Amino acid sequence: MSGNSIFVDTNILLYFLKGDKEVVEILANNNVVISFVTELELLSFSKLTASSEKVVRALLKDCLIVNINSEIKDLTIAFRKKSKIKLPDAIIAASSFYHKLPLFTADKQFRTVEELDVIIYEV
Repeated sequence: MSGNSIFVDTNILLYFLKGDKEVVEILANNNVVISFVTELELLSFSKLTASSEKVVRALLKDCLIVNINSEIKDLTIAFRKKSKIKLPDAIIAASSFYHKLPLFTADKQFRTVEELDVIIYEV
């Protein structure tokens, strides 16, 4: 991963899509890396319209989407057992940690994963 990369949680991309100026500025200055979980969460939203899906897919093309591997699986299990976070969040945390990137999120629950470099976005 390059020096100006940041791992981004789903909620941050939602703020980006809503035009949050601070989030837009932060993401514009970084290579955005996401988990496949974020891709699935964005595209499976039940109220996603066809036009909104086009916007989401265009955004996803600008992101590096990482899939799961055996090391991320092992980290996911460890983080979930230790921090008791939800499975999708554990996968995102493990993926961020595995790729040695800070996790940019608005979800304070990620603070329970002590090993993780977390940047909490305060709304």
